[in-house]
Amino acid sequence: MAAYRDADSISTVAAIGGGVIGNGWVAAFLGSGRAVRLHDPMPGAGERTRAHVAGAWDQMVELGLARADDDWPSRFSVHYTVADALAGADFVQESTPERTDVKQALFAELDRLTPADVLIASSTSSLPITELQAGLTHADRFVLGHPFNPVHLIPLVEVGGGELTAGQAVDTAFALYRAMGKQPIRLKREIFGHIGNRLTAAMFREAVRLVAEGYASVGDIDKAMKHSFALKWAIQGQFTTFHTSGGAGGLAEFLPKFGPGIVKRWATMTDPPLADPALQAMLVEQMNEAAAGRSVAEIAARQDDKLMQMLKLLASGDEQ
Repeated sequence: MAAYRDADSISTVAAIGGGVIGNGWVAAFLGSGRAVRLHDPMPGAGERTRAHVAGAWDQMVELGLARADDDWPSRFSVHYTVADALAGADFVQESTPERTDVKQALFAELDRLTPADVLIASSTSSLPITELQAGLTHADRFVLGHPFNPVHLIPLVEVGGGELTAGQAVDTAFALYRAMGKQPIRLKREIFGHIGNRLTAAMFREAVRLVAEGYASVGDIDKAMKHSFALKWAIQGQFTTFHTSGGAGGLAEFLPKFGPGIVKRWATMTDPPLADPALQAMLVEQMNEAAAGRSVAEIAARQDDKLMQMLKLLASGDEQ
């Protein structure tokens, strides 16, 4: 096992994959002052990435995640092959399609081409690192580095490793993301979907069921979330929200008082038939109705504007 390059010495990052997530990582790494070498085989990938970074830069500056006078284009380059992108890289961030076979083949190539002391992080939203590192010569340096979209704004990064990953590798990736202004959390054990996506999947499961069985509309479910508990979640999360909801005794008082009702609700929850085309059509129809003629781009732009306001507000306190 090699001694890995520490977070302070990582100055050049190879970004493998330049889709929505990959482009967000490029912006974040460039904002942190690092050079980025991109490889993406899709035609026009470099132009799309440059446009994404340019569009994100002012937001990152406003949040203190980039400098207004930074000549970031001089630190960004696009490369035709994986090998070219890896040349001189101190860290690799992989953001390719969510397919085990594709990632396994790519990981084998990255393992062969990259020096043993260079960490390789995967943005996979669900796949366990153990499945991707099997049989590799330097499997110890493969880590999970899963962000949330939009990557240049959302602070959370889930960090972990597989059965063959060295603890030092996870620690180093954790330190790098934290130094970039991210809020990394550690996945102590592997599970499909990691942490955040499992939580959102659980919420979406019940939301879809309520629509499918006629209890509420898509629009009203979104209103129920954003005008109630979601406001608290942005401040303190689920456990602390219940800690402040049970009385002076906190969670110790909440659990015996409200736990039985929660258990009864759990007992009534079942999986909705999300794969049913008719249900999917219903959800899309109701979403379009709730959007009231606004395009996806318009909704996303408003989302990002509100995110900026929230992030600045939260940064003004003692948020950890």
